[in-house]
Amino acid sequence: MSLSFSLRLILGLLAPTALLAQTAPPPTMADVLATSQPSDWQQPDPDNLLYLDLAAGRVIIELAPQFAPEHVANIRTLAHAGYWNDLAILRVQDNYVVQWGDPNAEDSAKRKSLGDAKTKLPAEFERSSDGLAFTLLDSRDAYAPEVGFVGDFPAARDAARGKVWMTHCYGLVGAGRDNAADSSNGAELYVVIGHAPRHLDRNITSVGRVLQGMELLSSMPRGPAPMGFYTEAAQRIPIRSIRLAADVPAADRSAIEVMRTDTATFQRLIQARRERHEQWFVEPVGKIELCNVPIPVRTPPAIVK
Repeated sequence: MSLSFSLRLILGLLAPTALLAQTAPPPTMADVLATSQPSDWQQPDPDNLLYLDLAAGRVIIELAPQFAPEHVANIRTLAHAGYWNDLAILRVQDNYVVQWGDPNAEDSAKRKSLGDAKTKLPAEFERSSDGLAFTLLDSRDAYAPEVGFVGDFPAARDAARGKVWMTHCYGLVGAGRDNAADSSNGAELYVVIGHAPRHLDRNITSVGRVLQGMELLSSMPRGPAPMGFYTEAAQRIPIRSIRLAADVPAADRSAIEVMRTDTATFQRLIQARRERHEQWFVEPVGKIELCNVPIPVRTPPAIVK
């Protein structure tokens, strides 16, 4: 058998496979999720989960002690004591934030006691990047030299300064403050419900993000006053309770898993979102921004009823 004939035979046998590889459609996000493995997912620490329970349902918030340790410690203290129970959503500003706390916080005679929690905390706008694993997103950003993920939190990094911080993407939870940078105590919290207000990055302490229940917050009636504040007590949305998952009996906890961002599966998911090849799309953009990268959350399959 001549060499040329052998080559033609090999190429002839390989051609259909090569053609199939060229024409196979790229995976969609649904494909990536369907083929994910248990090792691609992780269960958040119950000590870092807040359950915000409303009449409409439960909002689950994951706290980020790696970014704001003092704020998270104070929030845990407040949650342990039931500080937010029977307080209210005070502000819903369209395309911006939902905010809750004590409506009498400015009245020393009427405000609710913080108990054992600290009344003042240092600003925790950014932290050292030393020793912190960072999954880089290959995408230019208008607000930071680099963006990516620290665990399952969208984040930004300035390697030259050795600093990293959480970014104000949809669902971020932050701690309200006055003009002084160190005027927060973690008792007044907000959630981003609109287009990512990245100008707030490094100007306020970010304490976590919503994992589940965003639809309960984003659909709330907008406040009529400036900045979305409710003008009447009757307009406020009551908070039944805010508890740490660790303080809730196991039978009453919400089973939840979050996709890890340090895996090949997550990289495939990013690519699937960058190049949208679902049938509906006419023009795959080929680009993606940090706050447009979804970090999937699910109920563990064994627990789905």
